[in-house]
Amino acid sequence: MSGTSSPEAVKKLLENMQGDLRGLSLECRKKFPPVKEAAESGIIKVKTIAARNTDILAALKENSSEVVQPFLMGCGTKEPKITQLCLAAIQRLMSHEVVSEAAAGNIINMLWQLMENSLEELKLLQTVLVLLTTNTVVHDEALSKAIVLCFRLHFTKDNITNNTAAATVRQVVTVVFERVVAEDARYKDTIDQPVAVQGNSNRRSVSTLKPCAKDAYMLFQDLCQLVNADAPYWLVGMTEMTRTFGLELLESVLNDFPQVFLQHQEFSFLLKERVCPLVIKLFSPNIKFRQGSSTSSSPAPVEKPYFPICMRLLRVVSVLIKQFYSLLVTECEIFLSLLVKFLDADKPQWLRAVAVESIHRLCVQPQLLRSFCQSYDMKQHSTKVFRDIVNALGSFIQSLFLVPSTGNTSMTPNQTGGNASGNTGSAQTNPGVLGMGGGATVLPAFEYRGTWIPILNVTVQGSAKATYLEMLDKVEPPTIPEGYAMSVAFHCLLDLVRGITTMIEGELGEAETVGQTTTETSSLPVQSLEQQVLQSVSDQSEKELVSRAVWEEMVNASACFCAGQNVQMISPSSESHQQVVAVGQPLALQPQGTVMLTSKNIQCMRTLLNLAHCHGAVLGTSWQLVLATLQHLVWILGLKPGVGGALKPGRAVEGPSTVLTTAVMTDLPVISNILSRLFESSQYLDDVSLHHLINALCSLSLEAMDMAYGNNKEPSLFAVAKLLETGLVNMHRIEILWRPLTGHLLEVCQHPNSRMREWGAEALTSLIKAGLTFSHDPPLSQNQRLQLLLLNPLKELSNISHPDIRIKQLECVLQILQSQGDSLGPGWPLVLGVMGAIRSDQGESLIRTAFQCLQLVVTDFLPTMPCTCLQIVVEVAGSFGLHNQELNISLTSIGLLWNISDYFFQRGEIIEKELNKEEAVLQKQAEEKGVMLNRPFHPASPFDCLWLCLYAKLGELCVDPRPAVRKSAGQTLFSTIGAHGTLLQHSTWHTVIWKVLFHLLDRVRESSTTADKEKIESGGGNILIHHSRDTAEKQWAETWVLTLAGVARIFNTRRYLLQPLGDFSQAWDVLLDHIQSAALSKNNEVSLAALKSFQEILQIVSPVRDSEKPDTPPAINVSVPVVVGTTTATSIGRSFMRTDSIGERIGRYNGSEPPVITDEIEDLNLWWAAWNSWYRIGSESTRPPITCDKLTFIPSQPFLTALIQIFPALYQHIKTGFSMDDLQKLGVILHGAVSVPISSDASPFILPSYTEAVLTSLQEAVLTALDVLQKAICVGSENMQIMYPAIFDQLLAFVEFSCKPPQYGQLETKHVANAKYNQFNAKHMFSHIAEWVALNYVPFAERSLEVVVDLYQKTACHKAVVTEKVLQNIIKTLRIPLSLKYSCPSESTWKLAVSSLLKVLSIGLPVARQHASSGKFDSMWPELANTFEDFLFTKSTPPDNLSIQEFQKNESIDVEVVQLISTEILPYANFIPKEFVGQIMTMLNKGSIHSQSSSFTEAEIDIRMREEFSKVCFETLLQFSFSNKVTTPQEGYISRMALSVLLKRSQDVLHRYIEDERLSGKCPLPRQQVTEIIFVLKAVSTLIDSLKKTQPENVDANTWAQVIALYPTLVECITCSSSEVCSALKEALVPFKDFMHPPASKVQNGES
Repeated sequence: MSGTSSPEAVKKLLENMQGDLRGLSLECRKKFPPVKEAAESGIIKVKTIAARNTDILAALKENSSEVVQPFLMGCGTKEPKITQLCLAAIQRLMSHEVVSEAAAGNIINMLWQLMENSLEELKLLQTVLVLLTTNTVVHDEALSKAIVLCFRLHFTKDNITNNTAAATVRQVVTVVFERVVAEDARYKDTIDQPVAVQGNSNRRSVSTLKPCAKDAYMLFQDLCQLVNADAPYWLVGMTEMTRTFGLELLESVLNDFPQVFLQHQEFSFLLKERVCPLVIKLFSPNIKFRQGSSTSSSPAPVEKPYFPICMRLLRVVSVLIKQFYSLLVTECEIFLSLLVKFLDADKPQWLRAVAVESIHRLCVQPQLLRSFCQSYDMKQHSTKVFRDIVNALGSFIQSLFLVPSTGNTSMTPNQTGGNASGNTGSAQTNPGVLGMGGGATVLPAFEYRGTWIPILNVTVQGSAKATYLEMLDKVEPPTIPEGYAMSVAFHCLLDLVRGITTMIEGELGEAETVGQTTTETSSLPVQSLEQQVLQSVSDQSEKELVSRAVWEEMVNASACFCAGQNVQMISPSSESHQQVVAVGQPLALQPQGTVMLTSKNIQCMRTLLNLAHCHGAVLGTSWQLVLATLQHLVWILGLKPGVGGALKPGRAVEGPSTVLTTAVMTDLPVISNILSRLFESSQYLDDVSLHHLINALCSLSLEAMDMAYGNNKEPSLFAVAKLLETGLVNMHRIEILWRPLTGHLLEVCQHPNSRMREWGAEALTSLIKAGLTFSHDPPLSQNQRLQLLLLNPLKELSNISHPDIRIKQLECVLQILQSQGDSLGPGWPLVLGVMGAIRSDQGESLIRTAFQCLQLVVTDFLPTMPCTCLQIVVEVAGSFGLHNQELNISLTSIGLLWNISDYFFQRGEIIEKELNKEEAVLQKQAEEKGVMLNRPFHPASPFDCLWLCLYAKLGELCVDPRPAVRKSAGQTLFSTIGAHGTLLQHSTWHTVIWKVLFHLLDRVRESSTTADKEKIESGGGNILIHHSRDTAEKQWAETWVLTLAGVARIFNTRRYLLQPLGDFSQAWDVLLDHIQSAALSKNNEVSLAALKSFQEILQIVSPVRDSEKPDTPPAINVSVPVVVGTTTATSIGRSFMRTDSIGERIGRYNGSEPPVITDEIEDLNLWWAAWNSWYRIGSESTRPPITCDKLTFIPSQPFLTALIQIFPALYQHIKTGFSMDDLQKLGVILHGAVSVPISSDASPFILPSYTEAVLTSLQEAVLTALDVLQKAICVGSENMQIMYPAIFDQLLAFVEFSCKPPQYGQLETKHVANAKYNQFNAKHMFSHIAEWVALNYVPFAERSLEVVVDLYQKTACHKAVVTEKVLQNIIKTLRIPLSLKYSCPSESTWKLAVSSLLKVLSIGLPVARQHASSGKFDSMWPELANTFEDFLFTKSTPPDNLSIQEFQKNESIDVEVVQLISTEILPYANFIPKEFVGQIMTMLNKGSIHSQSSSFTEAEIDIRMREEFSKVCFETLLQFSFSNKVTTPQEGYISRMALSVLLKRSQDVLHRYIEDERLSGKCPLPRQQVTEIIFVLKAVSTLIDSLKKTQPENVDANTWAQVIALYPTLVECITCSSSEVCSALKEALVPFKDFMHPPASKVQNGES
């Protein structure tokens, strides 16, 4: 009040009052003089009061009637302007509280008049309000009049006035009751003894009330009267009233001032006696449509009151129950029963909606609920109100689903009730939903039996914010949105449960758990409460669709539905939540929006955890619900499973909308802990309850799996993690839950979502590892069944193709090996099976991990595993070798097989014992069952079978597609058989040879012959491939080589074991067949290696007998040169003899076994088989091709060399039976081999440079072979010696090569000289055909010739040599080079031929003469004559560049031949055919004439005339012509004839020369003619010399005559101009001096 009583305020008030009065005076000056006067006197009055009094306000109040009077008069004018001015002035006075009770009464009367005249209605209301609120002077009738005035204005025609009046009435009513409260507060110290009230007379009771309370009492009583349509007692002057307005006023009073009713008995009485009957009466159908006003001037339509009144009545009832329950226990029972009835299905929708809202208002008041239980349900003969409410809600919800409203039919596929998986599909396909959500958000909803009801966000937790109970302005019943009633009912249930929970928790003093004990105060079994709630939702199996913002509702709902319902609801976020501590993604197929959690939600989570923790044993099938709830919370909080299945805080990968406050972050570890404790406590559950828990987790997991199908989003791993946790804590009784647990986890492992299956595998492997390490009782070592049970799922994982699962599986195996490897025992086959189940197509990392496990097994665990598993280890190791992903693994696995074989070798005895023991057991079982024992390689002993498995595996690897693997496997196989084969029983070798080695050879041969010839560019990555390995064919060739060599080596080193086997000869044949096919393969490398193997098996030591000293048989001492040509760079350099073989064998056979004596004949058969193979290889490989193109295969030199080199060693064994036929066959091969040309690429390496006279290795070998043969014949029996001629034939054929290189089929070969020249251009010039070069055969032919000469020197007298005309053949062969002479490819050839001829003849001619009579040499003589003729008078011209010295040398050779004739032939003319001698003579004759060449230069002419030769010819001729030994006249005649021919020819030449010389004059004669004349002149001088030397008696007189006759002719030549001719002439003339005797006297004889 200080504001209005301060001096300034008072001063201002006085000024304002005077101003108002002046203004009034002015306004009324003309029209209303009385008013003017009153105003003016008022001014004076005010001034007087102000002047006289110190307390101006008090004085004003005393005189307020006079002060107010002018204004009241002004209002009486009914002039609007004046009235407004006056009312304003009056209000100012009121506000300063300077109005007395009397004045107030006057004001109210004046206002009443204005009201009746309908003037300034709003100002009136304002004035009343100011009057009543500023002070308490208005009482009793004045107050009632003021209130009636407001009521009257409420019912005017003007809307604004009506509404303002309504507001004013409400305020005024409130003011009246507020005065009571204030009054009570003033008098609270003086305690009134309440007067006993007798009877029902309200009058008597009122007398005890104080003034304000009395007003309020009268007002409230009249309001009840009015609502009941009765006349009021106190509010006199009321003309009309609506029941709705009355009910609203009643409700507001009851709601706002409950203490007034509770403190004052009079008011309580009113409640009981007036209000409750009124409500019950209005509720009853009899008055449903009755009008609400006593003086009904404008009756409303009949149906109107229905909704507004009913709704207001419900509001009143809510207030009555809420505020006055303790007063009105009985009445409330009636109200509550009515409320429950209003929920019936036959009531209108809006009525049910408002009823359910009313019930909700009650449900949020826990204390009220408790009172209901105490007052009704717990009394014996009372209505069970609380139960009825819960049941009614349940039936109500059920009815909504059973009688669907239109548009409610669901479009979702109807899912089974037990499946709580969300299905947003339903929401999206339902048009009704989208409409309601504005087309954007998906509404949360319940769905049951195909009926779909959306959940609306109707309220905030714990408060009942009604919608329809607040619709005070609506007259028509509103349309209730679909799902509204459902949602409210649902909240009722939730709030019921929440309230009860809170109370019980409060009473117990600690948040223990719902249902742990009964409420102490109310002794209501909570379990029954839960059951009531449950009945209410008995059939309500809703499906979870989208998440619910109000999380704790869900938790609580789940807690109360835990007896088997499956209710889940979730909804988009609501903004209305306070204290949001976490925001996350809902767990749904297609999450919409986000979910917010408040701290209360987290609290509820804990409560639910406690409930499950303490009552897990009785939850049964309800676990599913509890777990589903926990899962959802865990999902939103983003807890992720960690080691052992415990959930740890971790963010989802996709959850950008997830936000956690720090408060929650600190809470998370605690929640995680409690969660883990819950599952740890499962160890205390009995078996049945544990199964319930496991089943619930499995079905939860199945739902998570369904949800994770088809996308790779983060799945919910809650169930999987908790299955793991449960399994781990129940390890002591793992058997009872192992199958369902692992069965489900195996399904999870097959899930397409990678994260899902990763955890499935994680859980499964963790369980297996834990199971194996757990100390079971009895221990696993004594409980094999359990161990196999635990390991079985590990094996099952092999059926899953996902690589990530297999990696987990293998990592698990690795860890098991590292921790439990020593104690796996019977589990080994399973563990090994897991490694072996890896296939090539499963990726590198998988194979690598599996292989790591295997390596660990082989290095550490072979001794600890049962021996029966060793075979599996071999198979698994073998399978890794066959994996084609990673070459290194394949190669290392072969190394492992080698290590395994070593292990077998070292622990052979132990393994053998154990296997035999096992075998005996199996054998016994098999016999009992009457079946055969079935295992691979059966007849062999178990230990040998192990070896055979190993060999078979390596054998498979030897034919792997990758060359490196084949190579490694081959080497390992043969090394293993070589190193450890001695352990095998003797009979097992049969299997090794036939099933392992020959089988392998067959496969290799087949693959090699069919291998691709395409070039391989690179070996994977950037590895370059050497050209010798750049096709599959070449790579297979290497394998073939390796395999064949290995088998051959075994045959060689283990022959002492193999030969006694019985079918050794068959095996030998098979091996030879393989060698043969390899040797004939069109691949140089293979064919050469085949021969190496052939060589190896032929170096076999014959078995040692006990009596013998182990020394090396001669066969080995024959050193067979091994050629290393171009293609042998990669060939296997094997020593032919194994160092261990002899010593080992003696050691072994000195022991218990008797020595094996091999049948020699059988041995011979083996050698002959080898010879036949050799012959086939030779004849096939050296046979020329029929057609020739660039692909023609021609065997290489090293191959042929090796082939021929085999013969000498082979021959040593078969020489005794070696026949002429065989020799013929050999000859064909040798000839063929030497004829084979050589590739021009290889020629630089094999051919010697052209100038060197060196033999190639092949040629050496051929000659060696023949040499061995001839040596053998030499010491052999008579019948062998008939082979000599054949050998000569062979050699002579080779001699011919010097002039006529052999043809190889149709193949065109270049001569070696060209080849050498074009060696580097060949590729460019002839790249389109393979170029073949014939070898330089000259050195070979010449060496062959030397051999022929040597051999002939040894065998000339041999009968066969004589008979077979060997000498003639030699001469015939030599004739070829001799006749070619200078045309020979090599000069050395004819020279060697001459010297050879001379040597042969020097030996052969005496033999020939010796056998002259037998005629065996008859045909030789003409051949010899022709040979001499062809040589001495060759048709070939000497080369131009022949030096003079050379020419002289060559001439001396000719001279030698003539000398041979003169010494070896002519002296024995009587043993020689005459024709031959005649031919020789003619030849000598021809030689004695100087033959000439037209090309000689003048300087050379003397030399080139072969003077010496002519001379010797002459001399020989003359010597034999005039020798006294001429036996027949015929011979002498021949000589004389020759001489006369010679002389005659000389005469003619001289004559012609003289003639020409004369004719030519100064010109020189042609060169030839000059030469000729010189020659003749020299011949003449030679002739004369010869004649002189001859015995005179041998020279015919006629000859002398002819000589002398030459003289004149010679003299005539003296005139010639040529100096050369002159000098020759001089020499020719000089000898004539000997003819110059003085002429004999004719008279001497007496004649004239």
